[in-house]
Amino acid sequence: MSSAVSRVEGGVDASPHVARGLFVVAILSGSFLLFLVQPMVARMALPKLGGAPAVWNSAMLVYQALLLGGYAYAHWLGRVPPRMQAAIHLGVLAVAALWLPIGLFAMDLPANAEPAFWVPWLFGASIGPLFFAISAQAPLLQRWYSAATGGRDPYALYAASNIGSFGGLLAYPLVVEPLLALKGQSLLWTSGYALVFVLVAACATLLPRKAAETPHIVHHSPPAGARRVAHWILLAFVPSGLMLATTTFLTTDIVAVPMLWVLPLGLYLLSFSVAFLNDRSLPDVLTKFVPVTLLLFGATLIAGHQALAYVNALIGLLLLFLVSVALHGRMYALRPAPDRLTGFYLAMSVGGALGGVFSGLLAPVLFDWTYEYPLLILAAGALVPQAFLLPAIGRLWSGAAQVYRIKVLAVALAVSVVVLVGIANPGGVLGEMHEQIAFLLVAIIGLLAIGRRVPFLIALAGGLFIFGGYRSIQMSIADARTRSYFGVYTVTETDSERRLAHGTTLHGIQLLGARSRLPTTYYVAGSGVGQAMLALPRLYGPGARVGVVGLGSGTLACYARPGQQWRFYEIDPAVVKLSRDSGPFTFLPQCLPGADIAIGDARLRLGEAPAASLDLLALDAFSSDAVPMHLMTSEAFDTYGRVLAPNGLLLVHISNRFLALSPVVAAAAEKGGWHAARLIYEPSALEKHDEASVSDWIALSRSLPTLIALTQGHPGWRTLTPRAGFTGWTDDYASVVPVMRAFNPSLAEE
Repeated sequence: MSSAVSRVEGGVDASPHVARGLFVVAILSGSFLLFLVQPMVARMALPKLGGAPAVWNSAMLVYQALLLGGYAYAHWLGRVPPRMQAAIHLGVLAVAALWLPIGLFAMDLPANAEPAFWVPWLFGASIGPLFFAISAQAPLLQRWYSAATGGRDPYALYAASNIGSFGGLLAYPLVVEPLLALKGQSLLWTSGYALVFVLVAACATLLPRKAAETPHIVHHSPPAGARRVAHWILLAFVPSGLMLATTTFLTTDIVAVPMLWVLPLGLYLLSFSVAFLNDRSLPDVLTKFVPVTLLLFGATLIAGHQALAYVNALIGLLLLFLVSVALHGRMYALRPAPDRLTGFYLAMSVGGALGGVFSGLLAPVLFDWTYEYPLLILAAGALVPQAFLLPAIGRLWSGAAQVYRIKVLAVALAVSVVVLVGIANPGGVLGEMHEQIAFLLVAIIGLLAIGRRVPFLIALAGGLFIFGGYRSIQMSIADARTRSYFGVYTVTETDSERRLAHGTTLHGIQLLGARSRLPTTYYVAGSGVGQAMLALPRLYGPGARVGVVGLGSGTLACYARPGQQWRFYEIDPAVVKLSRDSGPFTFLPQCLPGADIAIGDARLRLGEAPAASLDLLALDAFSSDAVPMHLMTSEAFDTYGRVLAPNGLLLVHISNRFLALSPVVAAAAEKGGWHAARLIYEPSALEKHDEASVSDWIALSRSLPTLIALTQGHPGWRTLTPRAGFTGWTDDYASVVPVMRAFNPSLAEE
C-alpha cells in the first residue's frame, strides 16, 4: 500500500508533504474560527440578554451540544465513501453559509424571557448551522488525510486543530476585539469561513474516488469495547472539568485578574498539541512528573494563601497543563486504528462535555466552595500513568498480594496518624508550623508510594485534607459560605465586625454593636457616593428617588431617610439572601426594612423602568474585581440617562486593582452629553479605624448646576476629562486591553 498521494488512483497528484500541509492549514483554520465565534457571539448577546450566569451556562450547553453533534455527524459520515463524504460536507458548509454574515437572530425577547429556553433557541438559530459545520472539521479531515495518503497516521493533525483553537482564543481578546467593532468582526469571520470552504474543497480533491481503493478506511479493526470507551470518556472528563475548576478556583480564591480565564483554556488546548505528538519524548517526560506535581502542589494550592497569590496561580496553571498532557497522552496511547478515529473523537467530546457540565453547572449547585477542584485532583491521581521513582521503591512494593494489602493498610494508618497530629498538634509537639510539617511527612509517604495507585491516592487525599481541605470543610459545617453561579461568598466575623468577601474581593464590612448602621469601606460619608447620598435632601427634597445597582451587604441602605424611595438592582439572589432574608448582615433590616429589590441584570431591569423615575442612580456592580462590560457602554449610559430625571445624578464606582476605568466613563460622558467629576477619596486615620477604604467614584449629570451643587465646597473633586486617543466602549465595540494596568504602565496611577 503506497503512502504517496500521487499513487492513489482517482485523486489529484500531490506529494505527502503538500497533502499534509494542506490538511494542517484546513484543520487549523476551522478550529481558529470555532474559538473565535464563541466570545464574539457572547459579546453580541450581552446587551440583549444581560450578564446573568444562566445566559453563559445555557450558551455553554449550546456550544457543547453543537460540538457533540458535529463529532457525531463526522462519525456518521464514515459509513460512506470518501468522495461522497466530501460532497455531503461541502453541501453542509454551503447550506450553513446562508447564516452569514454571523450575528444574532433579529428578534425581541419577551421582558420575562427564561434564559434556559430562550438562550439555546437564540444561539442555535443564530450560529447553530455554522458552528455545527465547522465543529466537524477536525475529526473529518483527519480521516480524509488518512484516506488521501494511503493510511498515514492522522492523529498528529489533532495538534494543528488545537493550535488553531488556541490561536482563536488568544486572537479575540488581544487582537480582534481591540481592533474591530462587532460588524467588522462578523465580516472577518465570514471571510475566514469562505477560506475554510475553499481549503476543504481543495482537501476533497486529494481523496480517492472509490472506497475499494482505500481498504484502510473500511472498518476492518475491531470496535472498542464499552470499557475502553468509558475509559476514553473519563480521560477526557477530568482535564475538561479541571480546566473549568481551575478557572473558578483561581478567580475565586487566588486572584481575580481580568481575562485570567484565557490561560486555563489556552493551556488545556495546548495540552492536546503536546499529547498527540508523534515524537513521544516530550509528553512522556512531562507525564513522569505529574504524580509528584499532584502530591506536592495540589494540596499547596487549595491552602489558598493570599500572600502568594500569583505563585499559587502559576502553580495551578502548571498543574492543569501537566495533568491534561498526561491524561490526553494516555488517550493517545489508547487510540484506535484510523478507521475508528471518529468514534474515538466522539467519546472524547462526550467526556469533555460531561466535564464542563460537572464543573460549570452542577458544582455551583452541589457545593458551597470549589470542592470540585480537589475532587478532580484526586480523580487525576487515579488516572495518570505511574512509575516508581527509583528501582529501590519498586522493590519496596514487591511481594505477594497479601503482603501488598498489609503495606497499603500501613500507609493508610501512617497518613491518618500524621494528619490527626498535624491538625490537633497535641502539646505543641510539631511546633507553630505543625500543618506544614505534617504535610511534608505525608508527602514523603506519597513519594514512596508513587507507582502504586491506591497508596498514592491515600497520601494525596491526606495532603489535600491537611493543607486546606479540613478548614474548608469546617467553614461549610459552620455555614459561613454561600455559593451561586456568580461565585463563592464568605462571611467571617470577629468581636467587632462582620465581613463579606466574594472570592478575593471584599464586598462589605459591618461594624457590630452601636456602630452597626455606620457605612464603611468604599461607602463612608466622605466618599463620592457618601457625599451624594448626604446631599439628597438638599438637591431633591425629602422625597428623593434612589436606585442602586449592586446590593452587596446593603451598606448604602443606611443613607436612606423617611420619605425617600429606594430600589436596589441585584443580579444574584444569593446576595439578597445574605443581606436581607435573615442573613448575617443587618444594614437593610435596620435601615431600610422592606427594601424594594429587583433581581436580574441591572441594564435589562433599568430598561423596563419608567423614564425620569430616579433622581440618583449609584452604579456599584462589581463582578469579582471588574465592572461588567455591558454596563459601561455608551448605550448603557443612555439607559441610565433615560431613567434619571433631567437634573439627576449618576454615581459610578471604578475602584479597581487591574482596570483603569476612568477613560471609559469619560468617553461615555462626552458622547452622551454628561458633565462629570471624579473623587479619589483617601480616608483619615480615624476613618480607617472604622474600616473606611480608599475609593474612586465618578459623579455625572446632564445638569451642570446639579453637579456643581454636589461638588462645590468639597475638596478633592476634579473635572473628568477624556483621554486622548481612547475609543469609548459601545455595544458594538469594547475591549479591556487598553485599560488594563498590566498592559499599560502609564495607567498604573490612573
